Amino acid sequence: MRTKPYSQDCDLLSSFKHSAAPKSVRSVHFPNDVVFQDYVRHGELERIGRFIRARRVSLDTIYLSGMAAIHEAVLSGNLDCVQLLVQHGADIHQRDEEGWTPLHMACSDGFPHIARYLLSLGADPELENDCAEKPADLIEPDNKELLQLFGLLVVND
Repeated sequence: MRTKPYSQDCDLLSSFKHSAAPKSVRSVHFPNDVVFQDYVRHGELERIGRFIRARRVSLDTIYLSGMAAIHEAVLSGNLDCVQLLVQHGADIHQRDEEGWTPLHMACSDGFPHIARYLLSLGADPELENDCAEKPADLIEPDNKELLQLFGLLVVND
């Protein structure tokens, strides 16, 4: 099968490419904290581990988002990521800029599997954030699993 040759108009792009001056290559470098935070948000466990082992980040850093890495991991709903950060020394009682602990976030965002894990490690359910809210105060009324975990579910027999 034979294709038609390009018309003069179609060839304009290719002639333009050859006559343009070559552009210099630019590269963008982001600070380690920004890259690490992105890895946490996306649950890239292998890269997170490499960053931590290479001591390229501090797990207690509060990012521009107002949160530390463990808060970001909780908000992503990724238990494996939370566990990895804790294994490497992330503080389960770390507070963000509004006084929220990871347990506050797990309750607020409806992640009973993460809340259960944090509680099993001794996360304090009585800690209050800056608005005097305990983690259980932030549980949505329809989240039966979290309500049961905190002993707030009334079961009618």
